[in-house]
Amino acid sequence: MFEVLVYVYENYWQGDACPELHRLGRKLTAAGFDAEEIQAALVWLDGLNAAAQGTQISLPAKAPQDTSDVSPATVHAIQPQSAGSLRVYSVAEQVHLGAQSLGFVSFLESSGVLPPHMREIVIDRAMAAPGDPVSLDDLKIIVLMVYWSFGEEPDALVLDELCDDSEFRLAH
Repeated sequence: MFEVLVYVYENYWQGDACPELHRLGRKLTAAGFDAEEIQAALVWLDGLNAAAQGTQISLPAKAPQDTSDVSPATVHAIQPQSAGSLRVYSVAEQVHLGAQSLGFVSFLESSGVLPPHMREIVIDRAMAAPGDPVSLDDLKIIVLMVYWSFGEEPDALVLDELCDDSEFRLAH
């Protein structure tokens, strides 16, 4: 599945250039991917699209007092995370993600490059991914795909960290 996701990211790096999922499936078949991998990737991408579309990034300046004439999307807008808040991971999340992936998510968040709303989508999509625990390389692909779904490109240093193969890194 992750090979398909990397292919989608590399070939449709501008998210709006990506065709609808049924057309994408045909293009992936033509590219030679296995039908099971394509189906798993399309289901995963559909969940990513739903999560990204369900997230309202622009927060209202003031919460409305009377919600009778306000759209449901405004009423359920994301509330900003307070500075003193702490994300507690469930046992299932800890087991499925593993210490290495959770540490990487924490690193990205503490570096200020993974805002809380994107972190939650990363966790959601990682929980929907195969593997116990999810490998760090797979988690990096998930983070890239979450950025892609919002039409954002990560900072150059973050992109380098996400795309760099740490297996060949030498410690100084």
